[in-house]
Amino acid sequence: MLPSPEVPAHLSVMTTSARTTGGLEPMLSIEELAEYLALPVRTLYDWRQCGRGPRAIHVGRQLRYFVCDVQAWLEEQREVPPAGSPKAADGR
Repeated sequence: MLPSPEVPAHLSVMTTSARTTGGLEPMLSIEELAEYLALPVRTLYDWRQCGRGPRAIHVGRQLRYFVCDVQAWLEEQREVPPAGSPKAADGR
């Protein structure tokens, strides 16, 4: 039996359908992503239509989101610290 991969903390609250084994990248359904972001599912659909949300893929007729794509998109949403703040000096 293969050892279970470590589950990132942000995925520990997700249902087991959001996690996979065997070295495949974990994926989230649109409902799971909406729950994680505390947003209505409709908002994610709207963001997809105007190209604002994380990249999704179709698996059959269902939308899925690779966790790595969601993490990259979230990083892009991070605000830049105001000039002169202590965090701006160290790059965080």
